[in-house]
Amino acid sequence: MGNWKKCTIADLGTVVGGATPSTKKPENYDGGTIAWITPKDLAGFLGRFISHGERNITEAGLHSCSTQMMPRHTILFSSRAPIGYVAIAENEVCTNQGFKSVVPNDNTDYMFLYYLLLNNRQNIEHMGSGTTFKEVSGKTMRGIEVCVPESKEEQIRISSMLSAIDDKIEENERINKNLYAA
Repeated sequence: MGNWKKCTIADLGTVVGGATPSTKKPENYDGGTIAWITPKDLAGFLGRFISHGERNITEAGLHSCSTQMMPRHTILFSSRAPIGYVAIAENEVCTNQGFKSVVPNDNTDYMFLYYLLLNNRQNIEHMGSGTTFKEVSGKTMRGIEVCVPESKEEQIRISSMLSAIDDKIEENERINKNLYAA
């Protein structure tokens, strides 16, 4: 087993918040082709990878607010209503303001980062603040301390073992769904 280091989420990648285009302007949504994810899209979501949400936005919608395109393999982390939904972007996506997503840097394995955030979601939830509902700020998310393997190769080794287990679980769920439908 390799050496581990203490670091922050900001050391592992760039934390990105989302935003919502005005819903009063149909041109922000009608005919949209840009994948836009909300925490609602992750409610009951059982997979690891997500490609799109219930609604898409248009180019006009993308440019009308501070949401931004995030690359494939960005780790989506809901930061409010509720805190702690985690998924991996299967393709380029953008999110609403209910996320503090992490775009992994070159030295961070995206799958390891997914499992790291999944494993730490209760700790992160406890760091939330607010009176109406709890929320984790970008500053809080960037400053969360974690321990990770120093080498990306070790991260990949660990995440591939965990991923192999999830692959089997997801396959069993597909088989069960097919058997139930028959």
